[in-house]
Amino acid sequence: MVLYFAVLGAGILALPEDLMSTLTAHGVFGGLGALGTWRFAWWFTHFVRAQLYTRVVYAKLRADGVALWERGWRPDEVAFMMTTFKEDPATTRAVLDSIVAELARIGVAGRLVIGSGDASDERVITEHLSTIHAPVRLDVVFVRQTQPGKRVAIGLALRAMSRIGVHGDTPVVFLDGDSLMAPGCLERCLPLFELEPKMDALTTLERAIVRGPILMQKWLDLRFAQRHLTMNSHALSRKVLTLTGRLSVYRARAVLDEEFISTVEEDHLDDWLWGRFRFLSGDDKSTWYCLLKRGAEMRYVPDALVYTIERLDGALFDRVVQNLLRWSGNMLRNGRRALHLGPARVGPFIWWCILDQRIAMWSCLAGPIAILGGALLIHPALLLTFPLWVMFTRGVQSCLLFVYHRRIDVTFPFVLYFNQIAASVVKIYILFRLPIQRWANRGDQRANDALGPGWRWKRAMASYLTALWVTLFVVGVLLLTGAFDEGARFHLVAFLDLLL
Repeated sequence: MVLYFAVLGAGILALPEDLMSTLTAHGVFGGLGALGTWRFAWWFTHFVRAQLYTRVVYAKLRADGVALWERGWRPDEVAFMMTTFKEDPATTRAVLDSIVAELARIGVAGRLVIGSGDASDERVITEHLSTIHAPVRLDVVFVRQTQPGKRVAIGLALRAMSRIGVHGDTPVVFLDGDSLMAPGCLERCLPLFELEPKMDALTTLERAIVRGPILMQKWLDLRFAQRHLTMNSHALSRKVLTLTGRLSVYRARAVLDEEFISTVEEDHLDDWLWGRFRFLSGDDKSTWYCLLKRGAEMRYVPDALVYTIERLDGALFDRVVQNLLRWSGNMLRNGRRALHLGPARVGPFIWWCILDQRIAMWSCLAGPIAILGGALLIHPALLLTFPLWVMFTRGVQSCLLFVYHRRIDVTFPFVLYFNQIAASVVKIYILFRLPIQRWANRGDQRANDALGPGWRWKRAMASYLTALWVTLFVVGVLLLTGAFDEGARFHLVAFLDLLL
């Protein structure tokens, strides 16, 4: 880090002497400074809230949970809803081992309902469970889906769980077929349902085990560090922004009613341009939205850990783009309707966080646009400030992330910047194309390209809207940062008046 900031300082000192005075005269620092101050303040707000939640609110919850556990409290049973589709057998065996080990650790019987999509998964699970000899009872039920998609598997598994008698306050663990619970995960999560009667769901800390290039590991390490910081901040408001499908725990009564199951199975959105379309992925956002509508409380457990095993098939960049398309689409589709619930239902801070997700995809692009535009219209040497600006801004943000990543990684500032720019571009692209979906993780599912009449016209309209909003945004940023002289501003305003 000393070397990193030494290079940054040397770069700043090497800038041309007249550059700063030129930029100050055009007001570049005023516009960018206001935007940067706002974004940094928002990051710092999350950091402070996260520290308050971890060190004060959750610390008390954790102490109360330990005391409750030591007094002998245990749930009557724990139910697991697990989905799997042609998973790697070694991964499946590791997941089953983690389930059995956690049940044995807490001394509670379990029910495992598995929504499967292929007989090969069922054979692997049956054979492996027959070899495990542990002092715990685990009843296993298979539900074979007859239609494609994870949502179908979840719906069938939840209906089966209801039929076999899971009910009331029984904790139901939603677990992906590639997610491993770390030792002590259930012991940290389950007491919260007894301590907080109004809480209907919680989610946990995640880390990735990548079987692939080291850059993929770095990227996911960064994303999970960001997630860890913001989840702690959100949980201070007794809400989170997603109930992660990899591992979340619910009260049975909250997830085994018809409304919840139907929402997961058939979730859809009505759009002015595309009409009604069903969601392909994003089941964790659907479960979150369903509870959000009810005003349910949710928690984040920062010391309960789940590992997700990521296998990289194909090119690294393609996989990154596919994941961003899926995650960004899920966020935009569900964020819009969550905003319509209003701050009174959602809570003022969480409602603003949802709105900020839509603002941030534009604000992240303001810096590079201002610098590139300024280099063309004000001073070419402004391009020299671009890498220095990235190093400084993302270096400061990374220093906050290191607190939650638990170690310093010099690649973080650069991976962070790539992630923010790539995510912003993808989100702006998806914003006007919400029905376009692809899920490579489960049989390469894709949304039907024939979504009603006028498909080509709708795609053309989406392209026009994208170009219009991007153009207005670029012009607005250049005006804000003083890249145009007075004459250019006059002619530009006259042109926009004529256009609009």
